[in-house]
Amino acid sequence: MKKQFTIILLLAFTVSFAQNDSIFSRLQAIYNNGTSFFNIDGYTITSQTLNYPFTEKGLKKVYRKYDIKKNEEKTKDEQLPYNNYYVENADKITESLVQNNSYYFIENHEKRITIIQFSSINKRDKEFERTLIKLIIEDKIPKENYAAMKIDSINFAGRKIKLGTGCNWTNVNTVQCPYYGEMNWSVHKDLEDAKNTIEQQFAITKSRKNGKVISEAIVDIEFEGTETKAKKVIYDFTGPTSVLASMSGGKTLTIFYVATEVRGNYVSCVLSFWNNDTITENGLAPLLEEVMKLKE
Repeated sequence: MKKQFTIILLLAFTVSFAQNDSIFSRLQAIYNNGTSFFNIDGYTITSQTLNYPFTEKGLKKVYRKYDIKKNEEKTKDEQLPYNNYYVENADKITESLVQNNSYYFIENHEKRITIIQFSSINKRDKEFERTLIKLIIEDKIPKENYAAMKIDSINFAGRKIKLGTGCNWTNVNTVQCPYYGEMNWSVHKDLEDAKNTIEQQFAITKSRKNGKVISEAIVDIEFEGTETKAKKVIYDFTGPTSVLASMSGGKTLTIFYVATEVRGNYVSCVLSFWNNDTITENGLAPLLEEVMKLKE
């Protein structure tokens, strides 16, 4: 009986390790001014600890800071091994797109309140959220999953790309290189999830009130050595945004939406450049050329 129990424990540990290893291969993070930012499977996740005790008075202060309304239900998740309350709400973006938000207010090991927020489009996965919460609270996310705030190189789906010091993060997994292009990406558990994320990002672009899509086409590209297709969009800004953009010589954005498999990873990626950015002979900005090529 003791031997069987040992085997069961070993199997449970092996499954847990494999699941976490899969998560770590998709997870990227940045730490900045007391807040950790995470990107995985198209989720945007933040974690912050505030110097308030896990008491009614302390929680009320934190709720106000996170704009949690008095009438929003605060529920305890009994499946988490910590004192906690969580709040769920949603923001309608378009008729078919909803941003789901989950806020977890957790008593950490120092008896202070850690707030972990999840945001995603058209999906919500409680088990996934619980897994990430445990990894964050127990400080089990490997240091190599964190990118330095000052960019020298980036980990792009398992490949280190040297960029130098001319680029900066505008969000986790979002790199902007002035006059050289911009891109954001996420690594997913499967290709369908990556494709859904790309369609959602394109729908959000079309729904914006500060411009309009003036052309779209499906083009053949080579992305990280893989032949695939991308949606190519030309986006024209209007109104005040157009005036601001024109002050620096910009007018339109060329945007590529890509979802494909890269080195065993399922990647969604949006790449863009302005009409007045540096353009290479291949018709792309230099940052984009680091990961893709246009096919003839």
